[in-house]
Amino acid sequence: MIAFPNAKINLGLYILNKRTDGFHSIETCFYPIPLTDILEVIPSGSLTFTSSGNPIPGTSSGNLCIKTYEALKKIHNIPAVHIHLHKKIPTGAGLGGGSSDAAYTAKLLNDRFSLNLSPEQLEDVVRPIGSDCPFFIQNKSILAFEKGDRFSDPDIVNLAGYWLYLIYPPIHISTKEAYEGVIPQNNRQPLKEILVKPITEWKHLLVNDFETSIFKKHTVLGKIKESLYTHGAVYASMSGSGSSIFGLFKEKPHTIDFDSENTFTHLVQL
Repeated sequence: MIAFPNAKINLGLYILNKRTDGFHSIETCFYPIPLTDILEVIPSGSLTFTSSGNPIPGTSSGNLCIKTYEALKKIHNIPAVHIHLHKKIPTGAGLGGGSSDAAYTAKLLNDRFSLNLSPEQLEDVVRPIGSDCPFFIQNKSILAFEKGDRFSDPDIVNLAGYWLYLIYPPIHISTKEAYEGVIPQNNRQPLKEILVKPITEWKHLLVNDFETSIFKKHTVLGKIKESLYTHGAVYASMSGSGSSIFGLFKEKPHTIDFDSENTFTHLVQL
């Protein structure tokens, strides 16, 4: 069985407070985008994992797809499988690629072995694996809160027809680094009130809290965002904790030139 785990962008991202479990409470809107990995799961004599495409950090045994299999194995007596992942979504880019791979592994295993788990039950399976993982089970625009793993207001945003210009320079930002520079703020205008406004009003209202400190340390990211606006974006932002930057355009934009030949770009109509 083959699936195509997709990436996501964040439309706004508030860091509200530090939780007692060490995580942060956030508020954000996840939006799925058509940039995908390729995932294959087939029965096998033993549990194995292979990959191709972009290199994946860490060991095979620590891969989120394997962790998802092991989580399901604990509650359902599923047989061994071979998992192959062709990686196209950049890693460490704030696009949720690893979380998507985990969620799609759960969905493939659920279908392949007729486990008949509901979407909500699958969300519970992948929730301990990563905060972004549950979003990719139902995979539609939605408001997320707590650790980013609880949801409300599905389909709150519809960007159909807009062009997405995604830019990922060769800069790695760890989650630890991203959170170190953020001062949580609780008293905020709810994202829902901003997201229902016309997209042309988002520029000065819809913020990603990570940008302030990360743009100071990696100035090229701020320059990319401004370049997207210069080229006609109606809204531009960093996704997640970075370092990918995206712009939304009403019309297909012209190609933007970058100094680094290693910069990843993706232009697609939503």
